[in-house]
Amino acid sequence: MQRVSDWLPFRHARWRVPFPAVSTQKALASVIRLIEQDLHTCPLFHRSPLRYIPGQDERVKATKGRHILAILLPAAQAPDFCLSRDGGQTISLAEFKGKKLVLYFYPKADTPGCTAEARAFSALNDAFAKVGTTVIGVSADPVRAQDAFKKKHKLTTPLASDETLQMLKSYGVWGKKSMYGRTYLGITRTTVLIGSDGRIARVWSKVKVPGHAEEVLAAAAALP
Repeated sequence: MQRVSDWLPFRHARWRVPFPAVSTQKALASVIRLIEQDLHTCPLFHRSPLRYIPGQDERVKATKGRHILAILLPAAQAPDFCLSRDGGQTISLAEFKGKKLVLYFYPKADTPGCTAEARAFSALNDAFAKVGTTVIGVSADPVRAQDAFKKKHKLTTPLASDETLQMLKSYGVWGKKSMYGRTYLGITRTTVLIGSDGRIARVWSKVKVPGHAEEVLAAAAALP
């Protein structure tokens, strides 16, 4: 009897399915199921840093068992925060009352994309100051990592740390992400521009780094 394994580009005893005793669709479904079982028993799969099982305290529960993330809308009041920052100090929203503020959220300190973004904002730090705007980088990295990141790349913007994830969640940037078919929790690269009235002026989600800092500067300059 002809088997699916005879015409697939690989052979595996567990994946042999009678053909044409069952339909091609059912045969392929059986093969896919067996492949998935093999993946789940593979030691490398279980060591993957991208494999994640969410805990009860890491999800915001909605009605009927669904889960939602905070969503920032233009003109909404910016969520309050007080975070530890590089140098062992603290930084809070209250310090910028009556001033414009840019918060750029990045996934992890000293990774290629985050480094490029931080350096771009640092290069424009004086330009932001001229239009009355302060720029702050925020991630879940510990303060010591922010210190090392800032020193290594000679960054000029403050770097805040939110290891508790409370502020990240309130700004809607902490949630499910996926890579190579695996789902995990992390920061979505996002930038938030807060006006001098303390309200959200603009939100950039899933940021692409090239040219982004310049775009944010232009938006900040356009605000009163």
